[in-house]
Amino acid sequence: MQAAVVAARPGVAMDESIPTLRFSQLPTAARVLWAKSGETTGHGLLAHLLDVAAVVETMLEIEPKTSTGWASTRFGLPVDVVTRWLAAIAGLHDFGKAIPGFQAKWPEGMQGDEDAGLAFPPIACSVEAHSCATAALLGKPLTTVSATEAGWVRHAVQAISAHHGYHFLLDEVNMAVPRGEPRPWADARHAILRTYWNVLSPIGIPTRDELSLPEVNWLAGMTSAADWIASNPEWFPLGERHDDLTAYYADARNRAARALEEIGWSKAFILLDSPSDTDRLLARIMGHAASSVRPLQQVGDALLHGVKGPALLLVEAPMGEGKTELAFLAYLRLQAANSHRGLYLALPTQATGNALFRRALTFLRQFASGPLDVQLVHGGAGMNEEIRHLRGIANDPQESLSASAWFAQRKRPLLSPYGVGTIDQALFAVLNVKHHFVRLWGLANRVVVLDEVHAYDTYTNGLIVVLLRWLRALGCSVVLMSATLPQARRNELLRAWGVGEFELPELDYPRLLLADNGGVRGERFAARPLAPVHLSSVAEGVESLADVAIEQLAGGGCGALIVNTVDRAQRLYLHLRDRLGDAADLQLFHARFPADERAACERQVLASFGTGGERPARALLIATQVAEQSLDIDFDFMLSDLAPVDLLLQRAGRLHRHERCRPARHRQARLWVAGLNREVLPELKDTAWGYVYDAYILLRTWALLRDEAVLDLPGDIDRLVQAVYSDAPLPDDLEAAARERIEVGSYGEYLAKVKNERLAAQHIAIDPTEEPQSAYLHRPRGNEEGEGTGLENRTRLGRESITLIPLEVVDGGWCLRRDEEPFSPDQPLPDGLARRLHDRQLKVSRTWLVKRLKCAVVPLAFQHPALRNCYPLPLQQGRYAQDGVHLRLDDKLGLVYEPADGANKEGA
Repeated sequence: MQAAVVAARPGVAMDESIPTLRFSQLPTAARVLWAKSGETTGHGLLAHLLDVAAVVETMLEIEPKTSTGWASTRFGLPVDVVTRWLAAIAGLHDFGKAIPGFQAKWPEGMQGDEDAGLAFPPIACSVEAHSCATAALLGKPLTTVSATEAGWVRHAVQAISAHHGYHFLLDEVNMAVPRGEPRPWADARHAILRTYWNVLSPIGIPTRDELSLPEVNWLAGMTSAADWIASNPEWFPLGERHDDLTAYYADARNRAARALEEIGWSKAFILLDSPSDTDRLLARIMGHAASSVRPLQQVGDALLHGVKGPALLLVEAPMGEGKTELAFLAYLRLQAANSHRGLYLALPTQATGNALFRRALTFLRQFASGPLDVQLVHGGAGMNEEIRHLRGIANDPQESLSASAWFAQRKRPLLSPYGVGTIDQALFAVLNVKHHFVRLWGLANRVVVLDEVHAYDTYTNGLIVVLLRWLRALGCSVVLMSATLPQARRNELLRAWGVGEFELPELDYPRLLLADNGGVRGERFAARPLAPVHLSSVAEGVESLADVAIEQLAGGGCGALIVNTVDRAQRLYLHLRDRLGDAADLQLFHARFPADERAACERQVLASFGTGGERPARALLIATQVAEQSLDIDFDFMLSDLAPVDLLLQRAGRLHRHERCRPARHRQARLWVAGLNREVLPELKDTAWGYVYDAYILLRTWALLRDEAVLDLPGDIDRLVQAVYSDAPLPDDLEAAARERIEVGSYGEYLAKVKNERLAAQHIAIDPTEEPQSAYLHRPRGNEEGEGTGLENRTRLGRESITLIPLEVVDGGWCLRRDEEPFSPDQPLPDGLARRLHDRQLKVSRTWLVKRLKCAVVPLAFQHPALRNCYPLPLQQGRYAQDGVHLRLDDKLGLVYEPADGANKEGA
């Protein structure tokens, strides 16, 4: 590539001695080199390089100009000129296929090479990795290239050669140069490179500068995505589709345009196409006339007025203030100001993602004047009904929203401009997992909303800090949302965006802060007062919780019992069912149901306790943390296990959330907290609470909350959170034994854990400020969690997990349910059945179970692509019992671990 770079001059082709450009004019040895096997001659290398360049150029022409703005600035060329340059660079990604080791992989292609005079000495065939060979062949320094010019070329070659998933280290590149290769190979490669460059004829010479790591990964991600598209023979049939190379490239451009149209990758456009005031925008966002604009939204919109460049908006506001609608409004303003290419909403869990996806659809439908592709991005997205419906209408010209099946495949969803999903899908972008840079490219120049940013441990929060640095470097705007943040964590997030503590205005809670190219500014707003929450304690036992719940049900109404482990939720449900019978509607909601049943549980919860649907007269929801965040549900009374204060307040935010007529007994909001007894330290081991949350934070929550009789929300939110998470002194009257347990026993463990998690995040995350060649030296290549075997690079700490598909063993094989037709585990599955099995996935993390099932041989049926990284859980009459492992899949309870030889003595 460097030779081509040096020879190029504005408006002048690389080699003017070639009057026409045709495949038939290529030297035979160059023409027969293949890139894709198949049919008679496969697909020639030059043809594939041009196909990928055509896809890149077509993609960039429909992307916002701000997406390629960095390249225009860095290369010192106009945007339209730099588009052709980027296409020409990316197209060379497979140049390393012109080596003996790769060409020998296809016998028919190898025979054609030999017939054209290309020999295959064994020593030359020892190098087979074509992508690494691309780096070796195109990255060799030439005497005609200055050191600074070589810098950007070297970095560009690093980017395009990574298209199979990982960046190569310098030692790997040095080993990828074919040795003992006869001279005709180099001559054939030179002919391909010379002809390729003459076809594209990029004008101008990029300025001599190095590329940053974010720029390298932007180029790497774009190259990989274009290669996936151009490698589809349905869009790009094999063979020389035109002898004239100029006509071939024009045809490839047309095919690229049709492929992108079929995918749903349409030209970017601004959703907010005319001036509009806050009231009118909120009405459209919500899909109906808003009763009134909340102060949060009014103040937030005023802050966004006249925003200068990509911005960070930090929102700290109580539950139910309309943060989500403000996030949508912020997207409209920020996209209009900066031409952002799309929106990604990152949530803590799949359940919260599912709930917000419906609201995002409502929002987008109000503003979609042209086609929009929207994705639900998490491991269980395939069974979401809205997604399935949208994919069914993807080719209907009457619909303005679609969810392309192409984007739905693993690693691709973040390429779609609009997405709702888990934060994990974004965090994989900053870990050295396969194609992490594709995720970065998909997130680039977008508005990224991170909701519930208080909800993560030190390790995951450390990854979020690094993600913020990447997003800023990639031209994104970010909206951070939380009920409230401990001050240290808030400052850490703001520093990641480049905001120093000395720049922060002093703002009381609730507050908004905006940082953009014009500086930092913030505002406080008046939140609506919530009903005072009367706080009481209850003993930790399941029976005690049930006693209070049943007593409160005597006056009618809907209550919630939110506990910290699935086992506890199951026991509580059984206990209440035995005592209540049919006297109340009981619902159980946790993460240990098969995915399709969990989705049905979520829908039922929203129908019963959300804003719509028919609310039961007497009902109890028994749930774990899945009901804690982002679900717009409302209860008359609540019981909760002790949890960190911010999460307790989050749970309390589901009390009297909606305006409705309450039963007389529940006119006052009441919250009972198990383990809040003033005189007795909470039991953290037998309850397993200490396995779920940090003991130190739980005990500080207990110490500082035990004397609170009434919570005045939102006023008490910030006060209590800052007190628990800071070094604020414990109450003076705290007993000496309790003080020692907190300040000595649990504090040291907490500090060590925080330090270890912080270091773990620093060691695993990729630093966007590092030099491209050295950034991956000490970042191990790993799989995403649940993808393959070997090292996993994880977004959250905790026990190793496994994804199971529960199946019933019957005569003739396995079946999904006992009344269905069986299938053989030793035979390939049809696509429809594989999809149904995928929809039954169930993730578990008990160490003894994971080790036992991962050792089992995966049958042929589970080698279907839809079941990749899934393992069968064969049941007999709903039970699994082998080698001391006892499980039961219950229709009402979900997966139940049954005690056997002490194997069940773990936490949640």
